[in-house]
Amino acid sequence: MTDRSLFNLATPLAASLIKARGSRLLSLSLCAAMLSACAIGPDYQRPQTAEPAQYKEAAGWRQANPSDSLARGAWWELYGDRQLNGLIEKLNSANQTVAQTEAQYRQAQALVKSARGAFFPTVDLTAGKTRSGKGTGSSSSSLSSSSSGIRNTYTAQAGVSWEADVWGKLRRGLEADTANAEASYADLAAIRLSQQSELVQNYLQLRVIDEQKRLLEATVEAYQRSLKMTENQYRAGVSGKDAVAQAQTQLKSTEADLVDLIWQRAQFENAIAVLIGLAPAEFKLAETDEIPPLPEVPLSLPSQLLERRPDIASAERSVIAANANIGVAKAAYYPDLTLSLNGGYSSSTSKDLFSLPNRFWSVGPQLAMTVFDGGQRSAEVDRSEAAYDETVAKYRQTVLDGFREVENFLVQLKVLENEAVVRQQALDAARESLRLTQNQYKAGVIAYLDVVVVQAAALNNERSALDLLQSRLIASVQLIAALGGGWDGHLEHESD
Repeated sequence: MTDRSLFNLATPLAASLIKARGSRLLSLSLCAAMLSACAIGPDYQRPQTAEPAQYKEAAGWRQANPSDSLARGAWWELYGDRQLNGLIEKLNSANQTVAQTEAQYRQAQALVKSARGAFFPTVDLTAGKTRSGKGTGSSSSSLSSSSSGIRNTYTAQAGVSWEADVWGKLRRGLEADTANAEASYADLAAIRLSQQSELVQNYLQLRVIDEQKRLLEATVEAYQRSLKMTENQYRAGVSGKDAVAQAQTQLKSTEADLVDLIWQRAQFENAIAVLIGLAPAEFKLAETDEIPPLPEVPLSLPSQLLERRPDIASAERSVIAANANIGVAKAAYYPDLTLSLNGGYSSSTSKDLFSLPNRFWSVGPQLAMTVFDGGQRSAEVDRSEAAYDETVAKYRQTVLDGFREVENFLVQLKVLENEAVVRQQALDAARESLRLTQNQYKAGVIAYLDVVVVQAAALNNERSALDLLQSRLIASVQLIAALGGGWDGHLEHESD
């Protein structure tokens, strides 16, 4: 019989061996199962957090509890831009930061599967051949006589072992791994939301730059006409050389500002390319004539919106995992109960290996525990409890940060809205002042220096209005992200 045939013949061995001693192992297993009703370590209780009853900057808020399972809508659609929607779709499928976090989540899922596997028996099957020998004890022995001490041993063996989870160590381990996997999933949602928010902010800033570019291009054309008119007046002796110099200075300064916008736009365009998984050289975003509208924030937002924040969910599930790890550490004080069954066949020849005289077996429970370890288990319990306290503090801080961020963005939007009203009034006044001043200069009533001052003020007001719109758009994106991703879907659900 060849060595390879041993593996082929040993396949039915495990089944016959388990059947022969299965009743004894089953009895021991039932006893162990009765003992395994308890689990060492504290059961999880959600940590108390100092959450306010409502927000200062919005009515209708009440105390929130983390619940990232609540539905999130396609919040970027609030801006009504099809091109932006398409970019988000590409980000969801090709962003490498999201792909990296998704791979980490799959690793966490695999650990959960491994932890569940520890509840089942382990079955081993081995077959092999051993060649051994020893000396005859005589230095004068011939080579042939010394070879008589060499022998072959053929074995085929099966073994079954199962660790009874008497103290709940395995259950606490599974609880920790499950919580870690859920935290990893929440981290994935947080990274995806962060990347989406970054893309939307970059896109909106790019569109504002497009509008600023159109404004400066129109201003350059107007300044070119003013320069030409001033040069004509200088040649006619109506204006002095200083007026021409002032017109040229104004024109060239505005052209320089226009050039500066080109590299600013390129930076946002390159950032968007990387976010959707492309090299900047492979991506080009054409200019458009419109800026996406500012979404209207509801006057009353339900507190459940904050509950969807994935970073809060991740922090809480880390607390659950740390709490379970305390039980794992405390279970190390107690003995491990392992039930095992082993048996097989062993013979000096391969002939008639699977026969009754060549059979051997063993079955029985085994208790194992550490009697003295120099305080290592106690130190591990202390470390686990300290790690739990750390995660609790992190969870509470994450909740507080969430409330702070929403408060900040709500008040920012409110202040910017009020500022926009005043800024528009200033812009209207600057436009009217420029119109009147240009008419006076054409009539020869005032010098060109007066026109330059008014033109500069009007352009500053135009650009300030665009900068303010950009700030309001960015703040709206940041508020949506701080709320866990939009509000429309949840408000519709509440109304139903």
